[in-house]
Amino acid sequence: MSMQDPLADMITRIRNAHMVGKELVTMPASKMKLSIAQVLKNEGYVTGFSVSDAVKSELTIHFKYFEGKPVIEKIKQVSKPSLRVYNGKSSLPSVEGGLGVAIISTSHGVMTDKAARTAGIGGEVICTVF
Repeated sequence: MSMQDPLADMITRIRNAHMVGKELVTMPASKMKLSIAQVLKNEGYVTGFSVSDAVKSELTIHFKYFEGKPVIEKIKQVSKPSLRVYNGKSSLPSVEGGLGVAIISTSHGVMTDKAARTAGIGGEVICTVF
C-alpha cells in the first residue's frame, strides 16, 4: 500500500514515539525527511539521526529527553497535500511567542522560521515544533 503523505507519517511517528518514551524511531528515508531531521538536530530537539545504506534506506532519529521528559512537547503538521500553506517573509509564523520553531521549505532549502526571516525569504510552512 502506498503512503499518501510521507511527512505526515514522519511527524506522527515522532509524536507517537515520544508519547510512549521511546529512545529512537525508524522510518523510510527521503531527502525532505533528512532535511527536517537536520533542522531538528540543529535546534536541539533530537540528539542525532542516521541513515541505513540498505536498498530501501531507513532514517533513524534519536530523541532527546530532559529530566525524563521529552524535549519536543508538541509537533504539528501545518501544510498538507490537500491544503498547502505558503507564507511570505513578512508573515512567517511565530511558534509559542518565539520559543518554538516553524520548519519552512524555501527555495534555499529547509530551514527554521528565524533563519528564513534573516534570509528575507518565505516558503511553505511544513510543521511547528515546541
